[in-house]
Amino acid sequence: MRTYKNFINNAFVAPYSDDVIAVHNPATEELVGRVSAATAAQALRAVNVAAAAQKMWHKLPAIERAGYLQRFADALLARAGVIAQVLTLESGKSLDDATNEVVHAAAITRYHAEWARRIEGEIIPSDSPSETMLLQREPIGVVACLIPFNYPVYTLLRKIAPALIAGNTVVVRPSSNTPCSAFEIAAAVRDARLPDGVINILAMHHPAAGSMCTDARLGMITLTGSVAAGRKVLQYAQANIAKTSLELGGKTPAIIAADADLEQAAGAIANSKATHCGQLCTAVERVYVQRDVYQQFLALLKQKLTGYQCGDRAQNPDHMGPLINLQARRRVHQMVARAVTDGATLEMGGAIPSGKGFFYPLTLLTDCRQEMDIVQEEIFGPVLCVLPYDSIEQALELANDHQFGLSSVLYTADYRSAMLVANNIEAGELYINRVPADPYQGYHAGWKRSGLGGDDGKHGMLEFTQTRLVVMKY
Repeated sequence: MRTYKNFINNAFVAPYSDDVIAVHNPATEELVGRVSAATAAQALRAVNVAAAAQKMWHKLPAIERAGYLQRFADALLARAGVIAQVLTLESGKSLDDATNEVVHAAAITRYHAEWARRIEGEIIPSDSPSETMLLQREPIGVVACLIPFNYPVYTLLRKIAPALIAGNTVVVRPSSNTPCSAFEIAAAVRDARLPDGVINILAMHHPAAGSMCTDARLGMITLTGSVAAGRKVLQYAQANIAKTSLELGGKTPAIIAADADLEQAAGAIANSKATHCGQLCTAVERVYVQRDVYQQFLALLKQKLTGYQCGDRAQNPDHMGPLINLQARRRVHQMVARAVTDGATLEMGGAIPSGKGFFYPLTLLTDCRQEMDIVQEEIFGPVLCVLPYDSIEQALELANDHQFGLSSVLYTADYRSAMLVANNIEAGELYINRVPADPYQGYHAGWKRSGLGGDDGKHGMLEFTQTRLVVMKY
């Protein structure tokens, strides 16, 4: 078991209280880490340090900031083995998956470092012949980064790398379920010799996080989390009208046309659902299948889903891992039980296994109705609902009949269907003949209650900037 302290001003600091956050392995329920819980005073100290550091950091040429980020990526890769081992224990992932997450975190850090020479303003024509208008891009200041449990290493770098290249400094709050990997990343910050105070990482309970997020020196809050968490952040942001970037819930629909490669679609969707026990905001949760191929596709999907077994992925990486904690498993199981009570047919799964670990089997439901909670609410677990449709227009209507609009999927060989859905789907992303993967040069942003703003690519980097218009009379 490892013990961690909070990271402020490039140092692991003594705790302000005896309060600790206990971290358990969700596959074994064993205690694997203890992290000092930052007090409100400690959180405000981190904001103060970050605010002071930002005055120097944003004055560096962007190419110099890029050099620090490249060194940081090197340090992440040098520590990849240790970070991955810790991530495996606290998340239930396999060591290979955890290592790949670190590698991808380093890659997105390098990607954003490359924006150093590409952060551009604009020259805007004036109505006056003796006047020029310049629109400049400037950093916001101090950014609070609130990190989820499901991909805690990748998401941490997904947020802080663009924030830093744009000239901001950050205070990071990792999930209390998976904070240990964040402090191994903090060690990489020191290895890379980043300037003091540029990156600060603190584990904390909600009251301390609230104090941090309502501090007047904070310019922006970026969150990946639930809709409920997003609403809380919006409350925090009211205090000082801080900017927000929120990637919230998802309920990815997959439309399966009659002309689709059904074998490919069934395999990809089953793998999407088994990945990290379905704990992905873009994982397919509802599948709309053209009625003529409904039974054929359902049989293929059941065959693919039966190929996965629950188990500790640290011991057998081919197994499907656990949900993050007992509360998550209880919530998923209650949603399934309620759906069955409301008339859904349980085709497979739906039973809590015995033994240690927060495992839940791949579960398939049919005879669902569009208005059921299981179709309308995010499950965030290994559960699929399959519903038939008659026309592509009806499938589109069903896919759009929703509060969420993060990601969507279409399997078809018909370009007309592809263009119809591409031009009318109410979601920030559409993946055609594949499942979601969040390419970091794209833009990961949700519609409706799936969020405000977004991550990745040019537009994700620009989220961390604000504009200044300079009007020059001559």
